Amino acid sequence: MTEINGADTAWLLASTAMVVVMTFGLATFYGGMVRAKNVMNTMMMIVATIAVLTVVWFGWGYSLIFGGDNGGIIGNFSYVGMTDAMDEVSGTVPTLLFATFQLTFALITCGLVCGSIVDRARFSAWCVFIVAWATFVYAPMAHWIFFFGSDTDGPGWMVDFGVLDFAGGTVVEINSGASGLALALVIGARMGWKRDPMRPHNLTMVMLGAGLLWFGWFGFNAGSALSANAQAALVLCNTMIAGAVAICGWMVVERIRDKSFTSFGAASGAVSGLVAITPSCAAVTPIGAAAIGFLAGAICAIAIAWKYKMGYDDSLDVVGVHFVGGVVGMIGIGLFASAQATGILTADDPNDGIDGLFYGGGLDQLGKQLVGAGAATLYAFAVTFIIGWVIHKTMGFRADPEAELSGLDQAMHAETAYELGATVSSTGRMAGSSSADGA
Repeated sequence: MTEINGADTAWLLASTAMVVVMTFGLATFYGGMVRAKNVMNTMMMIVATIAVLTVVWFGWGYSLIFGGDNGGIIGNFSYVGMTDAMDEVSGTVPTLLFATFQLTFALITCGLVCGSIVDRARFSAWCVFIVAWATFVYAPMAHWIFFFGSDTDGPGWMVDFGVLDFAGGTVVEINSGASGLALALVIGARMGWKRDPMRPHNLTMVMLGAGLLWFGWFGFNAGSALSANAQAALVLCNTMIAGAVAICGWMVVERIRDKSFTSFGAASGAVSGLVAITPSCAAVTPIGAAAIGFLAGAICAIAIAWKYKMGYDDSLDVVGVHFVGGVVGMIGIGLFASAQATGILTADDPNDGIDGLFYGGGLDQLGKQLVGAGAATLYAFAVTFIIGWVIHKTMGFRADPEAELSGLDQAMHAETAYELGATVSSTGRMAGSSSADGA
């Protein structure tokens, strides 16, 4: 058995915990963005994702991704139940730890998808969707780009083709955006969309959620190095730079377009930069990270308005931020990749890596990145549309009109995020009243 490295294991343990916090940060971020009557429903959709997808993952999901290879498309069922993985090592860390770390990627990706359909989806239908989507959409795509092969099996086809995607520009970002768009089209727009104001009800929650996401993103990206090494340091540095500079890019567009700087724009800008640097964080220098961050912030700020022009109701801008940001990051590799970064782990020559167009590498890598982004978009959209359509036609994916109008918190969960009415104590006196008031 390969020897376990203590430092690498400790780093991956910490990174795994960070991405779990990131998932609850997403629940907080999304919870603040919706209207007050749907806060708990939105957060519960993400909590349900953690519960249901974890069962799928250790049941058969991990095996379909990392259990061997079948033509570069999908794995097998060699790890069903994970019993056979208990004594194995992946690289320099225990396989069970590697599997749990990879689970957190699936959780955050599926959680992102629900952002396109909150305010109008049935909770039970969402739980069924999680099982089907994780099996037929996430698992194959993760195998394409995350499975690097073994002594007996070849890699996923994207790896073999030469697509660079360090931490999930295709699997996480483009996948969630394209899947969210497909579901939004299947379910239809919210009642009153384009007519009623549907502003974030709690910007404090949005800012807190963005901070938790940013914190977790360090584990998400730098943890993907699977080792406490120079690559992890570069990735962490690039993640910080891209998130910060993306705020500047978003605010420039916001100032020109709306004549203001908003906290909501700053939070969204940070997320857009973190999205874009996810695939490219190990392929670019800090200067390249800054360029990708600024472009992502500016382009995503413009892209969120597309839904009004094109007529799809993407509730929380999963398409405008995650899909567009993921595409910017993938293309950014083809433009800004530097051999100094891509070859950082090469012992013989630190510059023995891949250069993008702007670093003298020509159009070759850019073409590969476009193929990867295009394939991820088409597959995620088509298969998610089919899954969503089947669920919608059989059990119904759309909430009842009465529940949608009154609020999904009370209708589906029998609770509300805020108790705004007066409460009455066991003595019959209103809470907060004095004895004189009672008299």
